[in-house]
Amino acid sequence: MGFDLGTTLQKMNILSDTDNSSVVAINLFVTLLCACIVIGHLLEENRWMNESITALFIGVCTGFVILLISGGKNSRLLIFSEDLFFIYLLPPIIFNAGFQVKKKQFFRNFSTIMLFGAVGTLISFVVISLGAISLLRPMDIDLEIGDYLALGAIFAATDSVCTLQVLNQDETPLLYSLVFGEGVVNDATSVVLFNAVQNFDLTHINTTVALELVGNFFYLFITSTILGVVAGLLSAYIIKKLYFGRHSTDREVAIMMLLAYLSYMLSELFNLSAILTVFFCGIVMSHYTWHNVTENSRITTKHTFATLSFVGEIFIFLFVGMDALDIEKWRFVSSSPKMSISVSGILLGLVLVGRAAFIFPLSFLSNLTKKSAHEKIDFKKQVTIWWAGLMRGAVSMALAYKQFTSLGHTNVRGNAIMITSTITVVLFSTVVFGLMTKPLVRFLLPSSKQLTRMISSEPATPQSLTVPLLGGEQDSLNDLYGQNITNGQASEASGVGQNMPRPNSLRMLLTRPTRTVHYYWRKFDNAFMRPVFGGRGFVPYVPGSPTEISVRHFPEELEKAARTLH
Repeated sequence: MGFDLGTTLQKMNILSDTDNSSVVAINLFVTLLCACIVIGHLLEENRWMNESITALFIGVCTGFVILLISGGKNSRLLIFSEDLFFIYLLPPIIFNAGFQVKKKQFFRNFSTIMLFGAVGTLISFVVISLGAISLLRPMDIDLEIGDYLALGAIFAATDSVCTLQVLNQDETPLLYSLVFGEGVVNDATSVVLFNAVQNFDLTHINTTVALELVGNFFYLFITSTILGVVAGLLSAYIIKKLYFGRHSTDREVAIMMLLAYLSYMLSELFNLSAILTVFFCGIVMSHYTWHNVTENSRITTKHTFATLSFVGEIFIFLFVGMDALDIEKWRFVSSSPKMSISVSGILLGLVLVGRAAFIFPLSFLSNLTKKSAHEKIDFKKQVTIWWAGLMRGAVSMALAYKQFTSLGHTNVRGNAIMITSTITVVLFSTVVFGLMTKPLVRFLLPSSKQLTRMISSEPATPQSLTVPLLGGEQDSLNDLYGQNITNGQASEASGVGQNMPRPNSLRMLLTRPTRTVHYYWRKFDNAFMRPVFGGRGFVPYVPGSPTEISVRHFPEELEKAARTLH
């Protein structure tokens, strides 16, 4: 066998050219990310725009310019990959959401969130799937029954990433908790349904198959949640016992990030719901692990997780905006533009109907369990929740690519129509519904005394991470300790717990279940969990340790009161 030097050098030149083009593409993409951040900052006070929509517009404009430069051959710097999205971009976004979420609002509305996120997504999936079968099948698009059911899962997935941009956790805590909490569970449910559609034999749908689907969902939800909780507790225990901070805060930050990502990848490895896993891992880390690290590590983790999430969000929307003009996909539907428009309109209408089909009925059911008027979801809030969840984004795009393409490419006309229609629905819903969400919230729910009372007194971070995991009415230090705390100093420490409700009968359990669950959770947490895994007030004092600053700011009496808090 001879050695052809010329051929080898030619191959090396080709590889060198490919690497060089990749470096150029990455440089341009990073430049666009910087531009998105700068322009988003300049538009910060704009009531219509947000960084997601800004990134979409910049992506579309950049794609158009590249299309002109390439002579109509290409519009992308990088290829959209569902693996890139699910493995690298989505984990930091969902983890940071769990790490920063207001736990009081989330767990207080947990039953409603699960009702919307699980049952509601299933209803939306059925409505969209049946609507697609009845309306799209006569149009001769050459799709199989599995494709129509996959469409139901694809368009039942809301865009929780865009929800973070258009709703404010401090201004509308109830709406943010419901819409975003539902979005996380919704994404997980949609992915489970999508995988079920691909794995189950759908040629003979019967009661057994339906029960298997339901059982599979509950199995995935429970096991995914447990895996996330275990990963969070493991990080808390390791950091508490080994205390990396005495030598290097970098090790503390690194072990938190790596264990969080490991939980996500293990969930993917075992075919669980990685979204739920990393979300609950973030909640547990904020309750235990965050208190076990040094003060420098607390500040670092807070900003590191938030920054990674922020960059990931901008990256996704910029990616989607550029990929929307990919000429290869549109070439297949250029011969029948009316059909593409009709399919997009039908799918958008099914999204509207599918969401309305569960928001209003399930809100009515949820209100039946609420005693207080301010806890009920009135009609204006129902409309806002319905509207805020209409946006479809990167999850829908990734699932559509997974179903209808191979690495972003397709040579089948029906698949190309589905991809272009998905792109159209994502762009239209994100831009139009996203632009109108903020004004709609301000119109339907203007600032008032009632809304001011609803806004939690809990700062976003880092003090938000000191509150109980299951807060009933206590979500700030004032609520938690029943006293006024100013500049880190506790007054009237002896009054701790005076205002806390104490369930003393079965009637209390039936009439105030949230407070009762919170009461027993706090007893269990203080007696068993925090002595083992750490947490505020339960980390032993060591000079230079994580508790040094907290002890300096909070008197010994307050620390003792925290340990004995009912």
